[in-house]
Amino acid sequence: MLELHVVNHPLVSHKLTQMRRAETPSERFRQLLAETSLLLAYEVTRELPLKSVRITTPMTDTDQPELIEEPVVVSILRAGNGLLDGVLRVIPSARVGHVGLYRDHETLEAIEYYCKLPPLEGRTVIVVDPMLATGNSASAALDRIKLDEPAAIRFLCLLAAPEGIAALQEAHPDVAIWTAAVDECLNEVGYIVPGLGDAGDRIFGTS
Repeated sequence: MLELHVVNHPLVSHKLTQMRRAETPSERFRQLLAETSLLLAYEVTRELPLKSVRITTPMTDTDQPELIEEPVVVSILRAGNGLLDGVLRVIPSARVGHVGLYRDHETLEAIEYYCKLPPLEGRTVIVVDPMLATGNSASAALDRIKLDEPAAIRFLCLLAAPEGIAALQEAHPDVAIWTAAVDECLNEVGYIVPGLGDAGDRIFGTS
């Protein structure tokens, strides 16, 4: 069953609108994305398992909650690194992996060119990529990540298209999705509409 979380927060919506504007320069786009990813990180880390630990405050000894284990964060290159910075501000000691994929513009299929992951077995993994468009890149990355047998995977993106959500649900129904917005559709070349263009190009000032 699809588990889809749309983060309905005024600041997220406001910052996303600024990122959508064609005239927003790369420097400002990166800043907005980092700010938004921090807010999204709080949502995707909700309900991480806790344990009770005994600590000493300046006043007394007390039992208080603490994460059982911090999640691993995996960025889908290259655009995923735009979300990664904000997530690491929330969980700065998290271990980080990278999966490098590019989209074949003829077939829209994802082609892997790089993969470097920390130990994932039995861990919760948060996979970050700004755009869930066709779902091909996300599905390919999840295929590779699952080979290392994590306990659970959460997928975090800035924007999602209905087609990408459906594709990810079909390929990986056990992976929950967090996003700032679900847009209308994909265009004929696989870009999200109304979207914000190519996230990687907007982040790095390329075309």
